[in-house]
Amino acid sequence: MSIKTATLNGVATLEIARPEKKNAITADMYAAMAQALRAADGDPAVRAVLVIGQPGIFTSGNDLEDFMQRPPQDGDAPVFQFMRTLSTLSKPVVAAVTGAAIGIGTTMLLHCDFVYVSDEARLALPFTSLGLVPEFGSSLLVPLLAGHAKAAEKLLLGEPFSASEAVDLGIANAVLPAGEVAMHARRIAERFNTLPPSAVRETKKLMKRAGAAQLQEAIEAEAAVFRQRLSSPEAREAFSAFFQKRKPDFAQFS
Repeated sequence: MSIKTATLNGVATLEIARPEKKNAITADMYAAMAQALRAADGDPAVRAVLVIGQPGIFTSGNDLEDFMQRPPQDGDAPVFQFMRTLSTLSKPVVAAVTGAAIGIGTTMLLHCDFVYVSDEARLALPFTSLGLVPEFGSSLLVPLLAGHAKAAEKLLLGEPFSASEAVDLGIANAVLPAGEVAMHARRIAERFNTLPPSAVRETKKLMKRAGAAQLQEAIEAEAAVFRQRLSSPEAREAFSAFFQKRKPDFAQFS
């Protein structure tokens, strides 16, 4: 299994473990992550959730071959189950990011409560370059966090950005040396063992209350357009170019 889970000292760890494919995420992996998150949220012994990748790689995003063979057709698709579960989780979520965090590798961080990134991390939201649109509420959350101008660089141009810029944009809490990220994130997660769990959950709920309906609406709106875009000529050209290892040609489109 490419998703490893373990619970230790009050922390449920969800590890993306497919380094031979740069931690690219398949539908089965989304299903496993959604299930693991639901289990952690319902386990009284779990005080916080820790999401990690492998040394030098968080995730390269969707496994495009799997994604094209099994595109998400409706709201019950594994990727949307994962999105709903993470975005509504009642317990604190801490992410430890080293290396690349591409596509959903970055958008999932928008739904974590604490994000620690290594000084070698590179983040990107390259949806338009694939003929697609943003996902997981990023069209709402990135402008809210960073402002329209910076969000346009990341979402319209798809410009990659560094760990320090992720902090400046409000996506991450701090930059640390690569070898320290996972342990620091675990220490933060374990701090919830000394805090009253109901008070923590209620505080997180209140923090998210005002924007909860708007966020779910944004996720659903993005998903509807995303599904349409998957069969668009632009997306077909982008994916063909990817698999053929060439530069896509969008000059023919208007």
